[in-house]
Amino acid sequence: MGVYNVHERVIAAKESEVGALIDTLAGGEGDRLWPRHLWEEMEFDRPLGVGAAGGHGPVRYTVAAYVPGTWVRFTFTGPRGFHGFHEYTALPLDAERTVLRHTLAMNLSGLSRITWPLAFRQGHDACLEDSLDRAELACTGTIARPARWSPYVRFLRGLERLATRPAEARPA
Repeated sequence: MGVYNVHERVIAAKESEVGALIDTLAGGEGDRLWPRHLWEEMEFDRPLGVGAAGGHGPVRYTVAAYVPGTWVRFTFTGPRGFHGFHEYTALPLDAERTVLRHTLAMNLSGLSRITWPLAFRQGHDACLEDSLDRAELACTGTIARPARWSPYVRFLRGLERLATRPAEARPA
């Protein structure tokens, strides 16, 4: 089963400003692109660069290619059954507008044929829209049309919170 998923936003900022956000990925407090305040933090075993390994939550990947200020591509190493990549790209429209695009292209096998459409896809879409909101806010100081989570995403996030609560906080 093939998946091709694209999220993009036109941002009223120069390519250099938008591209600089890509360079902050997995930079902890300095990360201005990944919505780490709402989703699992993106982390790597070393600074962003080819060969860095890490991911967010159960999704694992390695940096396969990186052009600072322009493009980064991650190749999936997990979960099992995810075969492909995801990437961020800053594409200039003109001197004052840039498209920030996230592309995911993968083939699914095994159990991932079920988990992607039932759980991962909706969370992925919500996370990416939150990421684009962060980019727009960082570059313009505002978000023209903030992303909203669907009721299904809110339900999944609630289940996740229940499943990851410490044992002492769970009802008996």
